[in-house]
Amino acid sequence: MALRSLPFTWRLQPAYAGPALPVAFSIPQLRSFMGCSLAPEYPDAEEEFTRLALALFAAQREAVPIYRELCERRNIRPGSIEQWRQIPALPARAFKEFEVSSIPPGERTRLFHSSGTAGQTPSRHFHNAQSLSLYESSLLPWFKRHFLAAQPAPMKLFFLTPEAAPNSSLVHMFTTVRRAFGAPGSAFTGRLNADGSWGLDIEQTLAAVREAIGENTAIGLLGTAFSFVHLLDHLQAAGKPFALPKASRVMETGGYKGRTREVPRALLRKMLFKFLGVPPTQVVAEYGMSELSSQAYEDAAGVFQFPPWARPLVISPETGAEVADGETGLLRVFDLANIGSVMAVQTEDLAARHGAGFQLLGRAAASEPRGCSLQPGP
Repeated sequence: MALRSLPFTWRLQPAYAGPALPVAFSIPQLRSFMGCSLAPEYPDAEEEFTRLALALFAAQREAVPIYRELCERRNIRPGSIEQWRQIPALPARAFKEFEVSSIPPGERTRLFHSSGTAGQTPSRHFHNAQSLSLYESSLLPWFKRHFLAAQPAPMKLFFLTPEAAPNSSLVHMFTTVRRAFGAPGSAFTGRLNADGSWGLDIEQTLAAVREAIGENTAIGLLGTAFSFVHLLDHLQAAGKPFALPKASRVMETGGYKGRTREVPRALLRKMLFKFLGVPPTQVVAEYGMSELSSQAYEDAAGVFQFPPWARPLVISPETGAEVADGETGLLRVFDLANIGSVMAVQTEDLAARHGAGFQLLGRAAASEPRGCSLQPGP
């Protein structure tokens, strides 16, 4: 199919004579919902999420050609579904093969690529000023709740990634976090290698650790899981464990497929405690994708939770139906912050359903390795 981009409009004008269409999607109403839904008790959260999701689905079905084709093949159109779970999900691999965007080409100001191994076609997620602003509005309050809850004051944050990686959604996330929450002296300690892979400046990172210990000031270390393995392997080889100040925190993200060294999460946390003095209770795992605009964080029970404006669904790969609590399937995400592409994305990640959250189990068989942690080199 020859893909063409259509201007995106929030007002719906489909030629459809069936049941009543959802009301037009409204970004101000979405922002209002995002603010209200963070409150401990918000009685209309499910109803409002459904209303916004159905309206956004209707708009994106008209504006994104490849998504419209998917919906037409399944005979699903606005008014024919009543629940957000019924909204068709576009496979994440479509972001590799098509321009999954409602933003006209001339208005696309930012492009995020997925990371992966050499030779793979990366996913592409286009943004403009409006969608990027909403991305950041989704990011900041959920990050603050999960990473800074016990340390509300600004703290020095050190990011184990390069700073100059404009097509990385993770680096954009870190840049946004540093701007909003980082104390003076916060810095990136990664580097770009000559082949484009990510490396880590060990000495700069350890200098930040030593300074924090000398000042007895808590810091945050944030990076890909493989970057932490690289750092911890160095400390183990050198026989130089550290004890970061109390309340220091770590955020790790990404998997290990495609790399020669893979460390189970439980072992990684033991190593973080042994060599950096950060207990497992102060290590936060993050789940994100370049194809999404919201992130999930792991709670104390090991269950990932998205913010209220994004919902996970674990589905059976055989039937497409939601699995029972505790069962395993493929993770599907409905992200209202994805205003410029599609809100419903079918991932290739295996997960176990746990109430409204999920436990991440890895990649489905035969899936391409992906994830930011594939980038750091030795």
